Amino acid sequence: MKTFLFLSAVLLLLAPAKNAFFDEKCLKLNGRCGNYCYKNEELTGLCQRGLKCCVTIQPCGRGDYE
Repeated sequence: MKTFLFLSAVLLLLAPAKNAFFDEKCLKLNGRCGNYCYKNEELTGLCQRGLKCCVTIQPCGRGDYE
């Protein structure tokens, strides 16, 4: 019974913790699913439950060459 109470307490404490490892991934695991995309991300599709698949925008690699 003590083990059950201990495990219940641990699970209740960990439930609200947000960890990127447990977030839903998309676009061959390069993107993330969320309600909105950040400034440095672009929308590439939709995930389950109507969430947006957001992928970080990669710089084009062009530099200022003089």
